Amino acid sequence: MIPTRDWFLRPVVDVARDLLGATLTRRTPDGPVALRLTEVEAYDGSNDPGSHAFRGPNRRNATMFGEPGHLYVYRHLGLHHCANVVCGPEGTATGILLRAGEITGPGPDGVNLARSRRLASGVARTDRDLARGPARLTVALGLDLSDDGADVTDPEGAVSLEVRTTPSGTVLTGPRVGVSGDGGRADLYPWRFWLADEPTVSPYRAAPPRR
Repeated sequence: MIPTRDWFLRPVVDVARDLLGATLTRRTPDGPVALRLTEVEAYDGSNDPGSHAFRGPNRRNATMFGEPGHLYVYRHLGLHHCANVVCGPEGTATGILLRAGEITGPGPDGVNLARSRRLASGVARTDRDLARGPARLTVALGLDLSDDGADVTDPEGAVSLEVRTTPSGTVLTGPRVGVSGDGGRADLYPWRFWLADEPTVSPYRAAPPRR
């Protein structure tokens, strides 16, 4: 099912759960690559100290404050890109980090293209590692800052999303990866969601303690 704009106008944790098992497709002149989402993290805007939008809008996070159903892509530590899907009403800046997934094609060409991108940027020992982590995911799909604002509700767009209409398996929850302070507390924000027994899910790492 191609989600409508209204599909994203729900609580961020509900959208996050329902993104598991969804297919994200990225189209470039080199060809398309499709990915099945297996791990995500929810962020609740100004209500969430772990969110980029916690202190309000700026040039970097402007897309988060726009209409839902668009990608928010940013550069992390100047080293790599991460991609999020914006949800909730305009101005609330809630979003979901795409943490990991399985490259599913389309066909062998899509897998080969994702593999070639990953090998060009670093080590990819097995196909399960192609998109196992948010930076690897964007490399495998060929996402960068030029995709910030892409409309994932457009089935013919550069980046499109297709969600499942049936449950996609057992969903597990826990603290978000690498988030410091209260935003990383499992009792307050157990907002990392992943599919059980899924080998493409990334390992959990807590944030280093603050000095």
